[in-house]
Amino acid sequence: MARYDPAMSLKRYLVLPIGIAIVGAVYWFFSYEMAGTVMLLVFAGAMAVMGWILLPTLDNVGPTAPVDPGFFEDPRH
Repeated sequence: MARYDPAMSLKRYLVLPIGIAIVGAVYWFFSYEMAGTVMLLVFAGAMAVMGWILLPTLDNVGPTAPVDPGFFEDPRH
């Protein structure tokens, strides 16, 4: 299994928000419409923040519940 490489994952992930920001800039250049441009740029920023928060946890398996020793019945009792 390949090891997790945080730098490569960040570069690959940032393609999305950078691409959305470029689309927002092109949209502004062709339409000069403020609301759509702002929505695209805010979405790009939100994607970048989401990646900044979630990418460090990419290789985590996740939380596991503690095992309750009394859950399984003991056949000797």
